[in-house]
Amino acid sequence: MDAESFKKEFLPYHQKLYCIAYHLLEDTDDAEDLVQEAYLKLWEKRDGLSVITNIEAFCVTLVKNMCFDLLRSGKYLLARQSVPLTTVHNVSPPEDLTVKDEARQIKEIITRLPEMQQRIVVLRDVKGCSYEEIEHITGLNSTNVRVLLSRGRKKIREEFKRLDHYESRRS
Repeated sequence: MDAESFKKEFLPYHQKLYCIAYHLLEDTDDAEDLVQEAYLKLWEKRDGLSVITNIEAFCVTLVKNMCFDLLRSGKYLLARQSVPLTTVHNVSPPEDLTVKDEARQIKEIITRLPEMQQRIVVLRDVKGCSYEEIEHITGLNSTNVRVLLSRGRKKIREEFKRLDHYESRRS
């Protein structure tokens, strides 16, 4: 397959592939990089692609799997944990400081959770991933995901209440 036929067959799906990557990764740079990597993989395997009957489905599956592999990697999740938990708008200054302090405390509590609970809480509550996406990323079944999420949330509530109770006694 030459470059011109490759462009004609694969580039029409670029926007769709980017949208899928952006939806899963929630970062424009990461989505762009991943789609470029997908095109590189396709180019390297271009001679064997003639047997594919549905190019669009093949490309979508490739990008989704590459996103899931990236999300599954611990390094990527740790690098992305600096995502703010809340965005504060139109709040008076004292409340603003309180909300920011509470968000900081919750982030800190999340970092102390066991690794898998931490990953699931971040994926579900910070990134907004569906249970099915979390199952695919972590390799766990739905029951395990729900149990770990429930335990993580319970631990966060308990720790936050303990910190809040401690703070109110100090005042």
